[in-house]
Amino acid sequence: MDPSKGKGGLKSKRGRMLKPAAAGTMDLASPSPSPSPSESSPSPAPLPPSTRGSRKNPIHLQDPSGAEASPPSASPKVDGESGLDLVVAVDPQIPPPRWGQVVRVVPSMDAVVKVFCVHTEPNFSLPWQRKRQYSSSSSGFVISGRRVLTNAHSVEHYTQVKLKKRGSDTKYVATVLAIGTECDIAMLTVENDEFWEGVSPVEFGSLPALQDAVTVVGYPIGGDTISVTSGVVSRIEILPYVHGSTELLGLQIDAAINSGNSGGPAFSDEGKCVGIAFQSLKHEDAENIGYVIPTPVIMHFIQDFEKSGEYTGFPIFGVEWQKMENPDLRKAMGMTSDQKGVRVRRIEPTAPEVQFLKSSDIILSFDGVNIANDGTIPFRHGERIGFSYLVSQKFTGENAVIKVLRESKVFEFNIKLAAHKRLVPAHINGKPPSYYIIAGFVFTAISVPYLRSEYGKDYEYDAPVKLLEKHLHAMAQSHDEELVVISQVLVADINIGYEGIANTQVMAFNGKPVKNLKSLANMVETCNEEFLKFELEYQQIVVLQTSNAKAATLDILTMHCISSAMSDDLKS
Repeated sequence: MDPSKGKGGLKSKRGRMLKPAAAGTMDLASPSPSPSPSESSPSPAPLPPSTRGSRKNPIHLQDPSGAEASPPSASPKVDGESGLDLVVAVDPQIPPPRWGQVVRVVPSMDAVVKVFCVHTEPNFSLPWQRKRQYSSSSSGFVISGRRVLTNAHSVEHYTQVKLKKRGSDTKYVATVLAIGTECDIAMLTVENDEFWEGVSPVEFGSLPALQDAVTVVGYPIGGDTISVTSGVVSRIEILPYVHGSTELLGLQIDAAINSGNSGGPAFSDEGKCVGIAFQSLKHEDAENIGYVIPTPVIMHFIQDFEKSGEYTGFPIFGVEWQKMENPDLRKAMGMTSDQKGVRVRRIEPTAPEVQFLKSSDIILSFDGVNIANDGTIPFRHGERIGFSYLVSQKFTGENAVIKVLRESKVFEFNIKLAAHKRLVPAHINGKPPSYYIIAGFVFTAISVPYLRSEYGKDYEYDAPVKLLEKHLHAMAQSHDEELVVISQVLVADINIGYEGIANTQVMAFNGKPVKNLKSLANMVETCNEEFLKFELEYQQIVVLQTSNAKAATLDILTMHCISSAMSDDLKS
């Protein structure tokens, strides 16, 4: 997917740039940062300073009305101090608020919980240690089976997770059962039986239609009690999931989704959950554009966990394709007037599709559903959607029937779908970053979190062009291939003259190609040659005498208080 060329784009403070758009940013409905002890002064108090998921945009106050509010009345109200009768006038020309909608979802609101998380993120600049821990709060809700759903980014890099029920003063320690990075959903549970007393799980509804009313419930920034905002479904399409760096079915709504709303349910008029709030669009010309994870994606996540006992992810169709809307192109590819489809541009070398499909094949259908020349399929009445929706309905390891046109002949293949293997991973799945140190040279593998740590949220503009090109367009040739770089040089006498090397890819060691970080560490550790020769990008080389380099490493580790020359995953 090509990077955005202009100022705008759909992106997150923690997500990769997904595709070009108008000058706006797609932000996660980030967990609300927890205030420091000094901010617990009596009301009125300033809003907590943002340490997680803060935005430059000003905070818009929500309607203070909530589930516990009573309908307006024209009956007199008495001022307790003055004793004056205050009559509330009702203007017949002003329509009353939709109190009925709020009342209908009240029974389900008790299932909405506040999620407190302590995070300890990896330190990619100093991969042998972690960053200072910090706290955040977000929303979640109880489902059947003594489980709680929230957003994956709400509990990312968690150290401890606690849950608090509505109206309770007790926080219960939670256990994280599964984290789905692609779909941005996490599943929790609580061992304490007391937590489940008096709580009824929410019921899931079907995928809503356009203009259906939705009510988002959660604990957004700006207060400590539950908040309710209402809106309608304004769009249903395949959209970028910022945290997951992928594209899945999503709902666009016009209800406000702010920091802390992460993981909160979106209810229909019938009080059934139709989605999970997870991100919003920030644009100078747009207001109240929020996004909700719909029930098909939620149920896929739940069923995936129930089938395998863990989250296995969404499969991918490992093919890049081209639209066939041009009539001359269709004619040149041998398509008849009644045939429609998309052309295969290239295939992921690690994907199962590489055994069946070829470049310039025309994909006619997926599991019996015909694909249009623009890559869409029929969805619902009056709606079309990208055929990747069909892929997202499958589970990893399931088969799909692919019909293709090749040299004017139609072929059918039964292909087993697999997960995506990216050369530059979008996530490290909670694991600490890998590293290897020799003579002060710190070697590591490139990932999206690493690029974001080094170059900030706008890393797709600021990172080296070579790394970005491989991140956006290169394909892994094998399942264990990694992009290995020298991230920095810990200055010492042994590496004089090499101090300026940073984030430069290592192409070969002593004439042998570098496949991944572990193979490089093994080659260096077992090297008996006189010199260590690292071939870098742009034909740059680093040469060190083997015995001197290995002898100097221990002193460098001691100087920088580093306990080991390599991460634990490289030792096995």
